[in-house]
Amino acid sequence: MNGQRADGAEAGPDPGADAAAGDGDGATRELTRGGLTRTGVLRTGMPRVGMTRGQKVLWWTLLAFGVLLAIAAGTALWAYQRLDDNIRTDHAAAEALDRHAADRPAAGANDGRNILIIGSDWGSAPGSARSDTVLLLHLSADGERAEMVSMPRDVVVDIPACQAWNGEQHEAARAQFNWAYQFGGAGCTIRAFEGFSDVRIDHHLVLGFEGFVDAVDAVGGIEIVLDEAEHDPNVGHDQPAGRQLLDGEEALAYVRARVYVGDGSDLNRLARQQEFLHLLYEKALNDGLVANPTRLYPLLDAMTSAVTADPGLDSLPQLYGLAEDVREVPEGGLSFHTVPTVPHPSQDSRLLLDQPAADRLFDALRADQPLTGLAD
Repeated sequence: MNGQRADGAEAGPDPGADAAAGDGDGATRELTRGGLTRTGVLRTGMPRVGMTRGQKVLWWTLLAFGVLLAIAAGTALWAYQRLDDNIRTDHAAAEALDRHAADRPAAGANDGRNILIIGSDWGSAPGSARSDTVLLLHLSADGERAEMVSMPRDVVVDIPACQAWNGEQHEAARAQFNWAYQFGGAGCTIRAFEGFSDVRIDHHLVLGFEGFVDAVDAVGGIEIVLDEAEHDPNVGHDQPAGRQLLDGEEALAYVRARVYVGDGSDLNRLARQQEFLHLLYEKALNDGLVANPTRLYPLLDAMTSAVTADPGLDSLPQLYGLAEDVREVPEGGLSFHTVPTVPHPSQDSRLLLDQPAADRLFDALRADQPLTGLAD
């Protein structure tokens, strides 16, 4: 619809770089399924409850987009058109899926919808795009359930032969799931997921964070509190202990930090990013931006610029419709799950699908049946 190709080049897998960034979890708030308390300052050392970290990262991002897109629907026509034009259409994935249409699974039962939400890596260098967070959003045909299923990045699966953005052909491989995005973008990720799950993907969204710096600057920065000084030269993160207001560039370094921060795990980096997104989301809604078009428009411009979608979701009305469908699910109908996995017997820090538990979950998705009790 918008006629733009998703940008980015391809690079081969880099296991060292895959182990991405930062701890710094926590806040002067406590996290619950219903949100955060109101102190509004991020602090390290927070306990975790509820959803997995990867689920929370993209769920809060999706929710923020939904609310802000709803606001955008009421803006002046010229602004609406520009915001709509910001959303990129993933023609490369559409073409890849068309080429391999005969290999794809049939549509599921009862008109339930499956939307694959792909979180692109924060601040990847050109040619090394990664996706460490992938969620399947299943919307039941009756509108009563919205089920978010997290697919761990380190699960070793069969990845099909895929063509990269630069035309390079990657042969089929047995590799960890998140390498599919490096091999061939969203199209390769979808084909890999469909291959081991037999669940057809109806739509997909790639939520990149190239507009992250502008979004933080648009809200006037985000305040954090660090219990101790943090330094990660790999990403240019250098902050003293105590309270400080981060601008966009400082915030990007903060959410990318990992190796020299906390326990150095990727899970802690994901939690750190989620908490920061939540603060950004709340400040956007509660700091007068909604009532101030002059301040609101730069934020909407930055956020819509970070969306790449298939031709069925590449406009403001379509994205708003999806967000409305999710928000209209009755209380108790939203649930979070993770594809069951077990440790890989011979590869450290890698996983395998836990069978037959994983197949039971995929069977339920195809049949549009509730997932409760089938996956954590």
